[in-house]
Amino acid sequence: MSEYIHKSHNVTVLLYHLVFPAKYRRAVFDEQVDAVLREVCLEIEKRYEIKFVEIGVDKDHVHFLVQSVPTYSVTKLVTMLKSLTAREVFKRCPHVKQQLWGGELVVLQKVVS
Repeated sequence: MSEYIHKSHNVTVLLYHLVFPAKYRRAVFDEQVDAVLREVCLEIEKRYEIKFVEIGVDKDHVHFLVQSVPTYSVTKLVTMLKSLTAREVFKRCPHVKQQLWGGELVVLQKVVS
């Protein structure tokens, strides 16, 4: 599950439950998109101080349970996740971009608990 993150002046456990629905609630998340999302999340974990505790994909939305450090605000975290995942999904799964008129994968909606 989650772990304590030890830094020089603090010890934290920050968990965010983020829900990103697809634009127009279209059913665009199939097995191929699910695999791409998981690969991209592993790449994000390596590059940033973020750990994906859980990733849940339904046909029209995605759930992320993310552990982060206090240096990233929730806004920065959401922006980073949405932009990096959408860019890679559109690049690797061109059929998704055709299903969405404007070329946007997720709309601005988040649930933080």
